Amino acid sequence: MAAKQNDAGSILNRITDMSVRKRRGRLKIFIGYAPGVGKTCAMLNAAYEEQKEGMDIVVGCVEHDARPYTAALLEGLELLPYIKISSEESSTKEFDVDQALQRSPELILLDDLAHANAAGCRHRKRYQDVEELLRAGIHVYTTMDIQQIESLTDIVYSITGISVEERIPDSVFNRADQVELVDIEPDDLIERFYRGKIYRENENIQAHLFTKEKLTALREIALRNTASQLNRIALQISDQTKTNECNTKEHILVCLSSADSNKKVIRTAARMAAAFHGHFTALFVETQEARELTTKNKSDLRENLRLAEQMGAQIATMYGDDIPGQIAEYVKTSHVSKIVLGRSPYKKRGLAKSNVMDKLTTLLPNIEIYIIPSTVPSFYKKMNYYAKYPNLSLADTIKTIAILAVCTVIGLWFKYLEFREANIITVYILGVLLNAIVTKGRMYSAISSIMSVLVFNYFFTEPYYSLQAYDSGYPVTFLVMLAASFMTSTMTMRIREQARQSAHKAYRTEVLLETSRKLQQAKDSPGIINEMAYQLVKLLDRTVIFYSVHQGALLAPQVFSKKESACDPGVYTGGNERAVAEWVYKNNKRAGATTDTFFGAKCLYHAVRGGDQVLAVAAIVMDQEEPLEVFDNSLMLAMLGECALALEKEKLNEKQQEISMQIQQEQLRASLLRSISHDLRTPLTSISGNAGILLGNSEVLNDEQKKGLYTDIYDDSMWLINLVENLLSISRIENGTLNLNFQAELMEEVISEALLHVNRNSVKHVIQTELDDELMMARMDSRLIVQVLINMIDNAIKYTQDGSHITISARRERHRVVVEISDDGPGISSEEVKDRLFDMFYTADNIHGDGRRGLGLGLSLCKSIVNAHGGNIGVKNDVPKGAVFYFTLQAEEVNVHE
Repeated sequence: MAAKQNDAGSILNRITDMSVRKRRGRLKIFIGYAPGVGKTCAMLNAAYEEQKEGMDIVVGCVEHDARPYTAALLEGLELLPYIKISSEESSTKEFDVDQALQRSPELILLDDLAHANAAGCRHRKRYQDVEELLRAGIHVYTTMDIQQIESLTDIVYSITGISVEERIPDSVFNRADQVELVDIEPDDLIERFYRGKIYRENENIQAHLFTKEKLTALREIALRNTASQLNRIALQISDQTKTNECNTKEHILVCLSSADSNKKVIRTAARMAAAFHGHFTALFVETQEARELTTKNKSDLRENLRLAEQMGAQIATMYGDDIPGQIAEYVKTSHVSKIVLGRSPYKKRGLAKSNVMDKLTTLLPNIEIYIIPSTVPSFYKKMNYYAKYPNLSLADTIKTIAILAVCTVIGLWFKYLEFREANIITVYILGVLLNAIVTKGRMYSAISSIMSVLVFNYFFTEPYYSLQAYDSGYPVTFLVMLAASFMTSTMTMRIREQARQSAHKAYRTEVLLETSRKLQQAKDSPGIINEMAYQLVKLLDRTVIFYSVHQGALLAPQVFSKKESACDPGVYTGGNERAVAEWVYKNNKRAGATTDTFFGAKCLYHAVRGGDQVLAVAAIVMDQEEPLEVFDNSLMLAMLGECALALEKEKLNEKQQEISMQIQQEQLRASLLRSISHDLRTPLTSISGNAGILLGNSEVLNDEQKKGLYTDIYDDSMWLINLVENLLSISRIENGTLNLNFQAELMEEVISEALLHVNRNSVKHVIQTELDDELMMARMDSRLIVQVLINMIDNAIKYTQDGSHITISARRERHRVVVEISDDGPGISSEEVKDRLFDMFYTADNIHGDGRRGLGLGLSLCKSIVNAHGGNIGVKNDVPKGAVFYFTLQAEEVNVHE
């Protein structure tokens, strides 16, 4: 493949740089009942009308070769260049979805919605390209024929005899915002066909389609389905105003199998669900025979499963050999109202004449059952004998022969002891039972039953050592013995299979419950991802890769390898694989192996979504691995859904914490504003009042009175300056913008510097300094520690009576310097006050503005500064009275040689 093969870097860049619109684009489909009705021309004419209104329009892909009229209509419209896909056999041109996303017009025109893209394109079908354009916010005009709707395939084939290969799911047609039927009389269309205006020369034409009878029937189907779609659009618009949804909708059930006829059954059930506006479920009953299907049958089953998903069905799986019983049980528990089954023309033979329909009619007499006839046999009939009964294995053959030999030896011993023949028959039946337990497959049970009868006849009936029997009752004995052997072996194998199924279901249920429990116990998003990945590895026994999402981008992949895995994780996390993960994250759709998007990838990628938001991307390694089983796939999706709920809950918790912090910050801000507005009023009033007195009455005031007014203005302005300094320091500490300049400083010099800037009321108190060592040094930012000392000394001056003693001391304790400011004031008796004293906006007596002015910022600032120095701060009672405030700093050694 020499052409563009989804180059990882190119795709990744286009996905990243793509301008994603907020709203989903609108889809308009121009539909016709046959080729040649003029769909493309109608689309181009509508585009010209939109272009006149100023809309930005480009042509993505329109077939116009050898069609002069269509080519003329394209003049004046911008055409996107095609992407060229080359192979050894041929070279084709395809629509380039990446270039369309990069160009990002308002409207893009695409012919043939059901077109199948060539290998090498991102998607298998063009309608998937359209889906990606719509998700990017680009409007799309496109064309199609009514025969290309998936659910109408069988009806169209019965009318025309033509099997349409290129089809679209009904969901794509149903999600269209507008549908315009391009109509023409059948006679006019037939005339156009014979005049050569529909197909190009040498093109593969369908001449037998253009008869009036067939075209009339197709036209009727097109009119009916277009009307239904218009009605559906109207209902969707009216439903947007409704608050309650009716719970009495029909529930349609279809049963899945690997038969080719099952596709017809699925399409019929989908049409019924659409007609009744009801729920649609596809049920697969896994039996022992289903587990032993051939590779082709398994592939056909997966195709039918995918078809059911495309038709909008919810997939369900049950286990058991009793298919009607399992279906009936599901119908009763899920409130199914109608069942759609397929019926093969082959009739059962022998004793087993009753079929699934007859049993379901008996088990569900009140449920409507619809039978869709088919000429294709069911998948059970298609299985040959050796597919149902595996080839012989040496180990099981040896076991069978050994058990038969042991039973014969025991029988000969019983014969020697003259036991009755009934005892010997019981021994052989026991051997058949044991053989059914230790061997695999029903073939060995059948062989053991037949050989037991023959050996018993040979050794224990007259004439001995012969397969003849003289007694006329022996044939009856042989038949009874053979029937008993078959019944016991069948029941034993059925019980063993049921035990295996029960163990399998119990294991999967245990994994699901364990996943739910561990996800609830996970503390954060990485923990949720880890637990989810380990549970998926445990369930699927495959390597799992998770891409977490952070700030709108995928993080590096986390690889969780299965046990005994020797593969290189880099193979599954390279550029191409990363590009697929990015696409899944951007488009909120699955992609990769076993899908129609990036189907050449080595992994299957699923979006772990919470609503419309992708919370993570999970990748399951599929390289050289069998596709996932139906039930495993459903269980995996359920587990990923639980993971999404856990991640969404974690994100909500984080948002709640952010909101709580914002509320606290708002409360803090409001408290600060209230405190500042209240506490600033008194000093500002004093300053303005004293200044007014000086301005208006300075000539009548003596020097002593003026000095008193000047002193009051100075004190109030200094208080305001200290308040502003504290606020600025706290804001710098909280924002992390405070730069600390640590140096070794002498404690004596720092304390002396602080005493020069304390409150002038310090002269009313006795302040003294006590140092154990005059050369005591500590590691600090001296500017900030001076501010701590000033605040603590001012606090002592403020809260003690005049004439009290205030002592500033410093002593060395190992690698710490302890600084204490003690007083002999009233002290702090309440332990609650001590605990809250260093909180912001808290004052010991809760007095604001009057009495002692203070916002409760000083001690809070001291705590922040000391903590930034790696120290501790606190308060304790002094003996016999007073309080002691203390803080610690890291000590520094004095180098006497410097």
